[in-house]
Amino acid sequence: MNQISQISVTVITGFLGSGKTTLLSSILKKKELQKTAVIINEFGEIGLDHALIEHTDENIVELQSGCICCTIQGDLNKTLIDLFDKMINGKISSFNRVLIETTGLANPVPIIHTLMSSIDLIRIYSLDGVITVVDAVNGEKTIELQEESVKQIALAEKIILSKTDIVDKNETKSLMRQIKDINPSTEIIPCSFGNISIKEIFGLGAYDPYKKSEDVKAWLAAEKYNDKKDHHHHDINRHNENIRAFSMISEKPVNMIAFSFFRDMITASLGADLLRMKGIINIEGEERPAVIHGVQHIFHPVQWLENWPDNDKRTKLVFITRNIKKEQIEEFFHPLTNLDIEKGLPKEIFEL
Repeated sequence: MNQISQISVTVITGFLGSGKTTLLSSILKKKELQKTAVIINEFGEIGLDHALIEHTDENIVELQSGCICCTIQGDLNKTLIDLFDKMINGKISSFNRVLIETTGLANPVPIIHTLMSSIDLIRIYSLDGVITVVDAVNGEKTIELQEESVKQIALAEKIILSKTDIVDKNETKSLMRQIKDINPSTEIIPCSFGNISIKEIFGLGAYDPYKKSEDVKAWLAAEKYNDKKDHHHHDINRHNENIRAFSMISEKPVNMIAFSFFRDMITASLGADLLRMKGIINIEGEERPAVIHGVQHIFHPVQWLENWPDNDKRTKLVFITRNIKKEQIEEFFHPLTNLDIEKGLPKEIFEL
């Protein structure tokens, strides 16, 4: 399928009671989303019963807004393929984007893996972004007690901070620091009653290897944030001690073979504990910068930008990891930044 025809997919996650239902109920009333397919766990989780007009299948309903609402039957891969087939065969109305709501207890990684690795899905769908809703009232306690909440935050392009209408602004500062400890490059958007602009959620292109990345600078925010954090000391809860975000920089251009080897080595060695990796790379002999993006074992093909975002042409990588220290990754990275390709791979790499 032509890449232009791919259907964008947005994942909305967030812990129990965070406000996902309120957010969905609000945005699905907007005219811009009238051709959206919504995949949820069960219809009871969305307060849209008053808007249902037709059951086209036992697990699919059409809404007055023009949206299609679907429950997951078995696995997500089958649900998405079936939904597309029904549209092609005229059994349901056409849709041009998909919105997936996870359960409050869900780790979003399996969903991301499915969307990034399934050959059948890649032909049809393109993962646009992961949005996590965090409760401004109970967010700090949830992060402290619920590991899944930490994962949901770590994997998000944007955080929707809900219920801000009932919390003093000063009280949210500590929560926002916690969120930034977990995911320094994420954007935090305050929200009340689900009122938010559509452009804040859709059209991010964050996971799409075919789109030019417009958020490279945001990926690199971890560097500035970590530099700033070194000068401020505050309590870090036990989950933040397990989930780490850090950046690595190479002043010199990196050999493409060396970087591919580095990527494969850390993927094989770290696996599921490499929650996210993003970065911009100065490849030896190339004028344009390369962009890399991966989640655990799954990496997109290298993407090339037309130009550097600014005058800083250093290689910069941002990592979000679990139970992994920066030094462990540096053991792989530093020898490769000094690689002389004519002399082969450094001996110390094979001794790690």
